[in-house]
Amino acid sequence: MRGIRPFLSAALFTLSVLVAQAQIITQRSEVGAGIGVFNYTGDMLRNYHLGSSKPAVTVFYKSNISKVISSRVSLTGGKLGASDRIKPIDVFGRVRDASFDVFLLEGSYGYEYHFLDWRRNNKRLRFTPYVFAGIALFGISGVENKNAEYSNVQVSIPFGGGMKYVLSPKYYVSFEFGMRKTFFDYLDNISDEDPNFKNFQYGNAFDNDNYYFMGITLTYTFYQIPCPTDPYR
Repeated sequence: MRGIRPFLSAALFTLSVLVAQAQIITQRSEVGAGIGVFNYTGDMLRNYHLGSSKPAVTVFYKSNISKVISSRVSLTGGKLGASDRIKPIDVFGRVRDASFDVFLLEGSYGYEYHFLDWRRNNKRLRFTPYVFAGIALFGISGVENKNAEYSNVQVSIPFGGGMKYVLSPKYYVSFEFGMRKTFFDYLDNISDEDPNFKNFQYGNAFDNDNYYFMGITLTYTFYQIPCPTDPYR
């Protein structure tokens, strides 16, 4: 957890600045949902491979802090799995013939930055690329915990990017791809073993597992109209 503390400090500082800025601009809120796939890299698959994709869904709430910055809270869940049969990393992996299939649920908080001022109604611009980053907690089920030293609930750092396209003043669609950097080596229930006595269930002790979400979302925007105030009060 030591590596998380600087990130948390920076996130709290950024949040305080953005909240102060939000007090002087009109707020708009958004809700949305989407479908996509989870994927994984780790001791079974070193590189991203579409063959191990599993279905996933997401729901979220966003607050537009400025013209280009939004905060978001998301809940994403789905299946995550892989197999040595898809693309064995070496001869030992082929002999090991391991696989896993778990359910993963993630709750996250983060920020989006939009590169273009796409919200202006007097422009014909209807799209923008964007990036996002944040912090998340995820839990996994459906895997036998063979090591009492780890918990099935862990921290991850989500980051990535996408493209948004405006359908109407209240609706837009997005395509997004994001990586979840973890500090955990048991998504696949395989980790390091004694290299002098390999039993084909070995893993890389210096390479944590990561997971990914790629999907399409539909978002609805709520416009907030500031109420007039009495200047004499």
